[in-house]
Amino acid sequence: MRPEKSTIVDDIKLRLNAAPFLILIEYGGMNVVHFAELRKRLTEAGSQCSVVKNTFLKRALKDAGLVALDEHLAGQTALVTGEKDVCATAKAIKTFAAEFKKPTVRVGILDNAILSVDQIMALAALPSKEVLQSQLLGLLLMPATKLVRTLNEPGASLARVLAAKAKAE
Repeated sequence: MRPEKSTIVDDIKLRLNAAPFLILIEYGGMNVVHFAELRKRLTEAGSQCSVVKNTFLKRALKDAGLVALDEHLAGQTALVTGEKDVCATAKAIKTFAAEFKKPTVRVGILDNAILSVDQIMALAALPSKEVLQSQLLGLLLMPATKLVRTLNEPGASLARVLAAKAKAE
């Protein structure tokens, strides 16, 4: 392999090793303006999108020790990787595809496990990481809140009875 090609493969491998997830999309039929808009939305979601040659990606996946995706590497392939929230990235791709009918999701990898298109769309349907964290926090605080209400109720009942008695006089 020529040195410049091995450099490209090494760059792809570095991105794959640094990212906890990747999503492969088919971008055929998209014009430059739409692709730039997709990249902008993915950047806002904390991800990067780059066009890769299938043979380079095959080699980089093998060198990185990730699962082989040979059956999904055909046609015009773009690689989406990120270091933040996979759900936000999947949601950005899903909403963009709903608007412009392109790109189509092929496959993904999350923590070295293959994700099907349906699984990626399920991730896109999840709320954002911040919303999930706040829901979890609310769930964790609920028993303490109920305990405080229960402990407070006898005093509040007495106060209501005394207030009603005072109002009646």
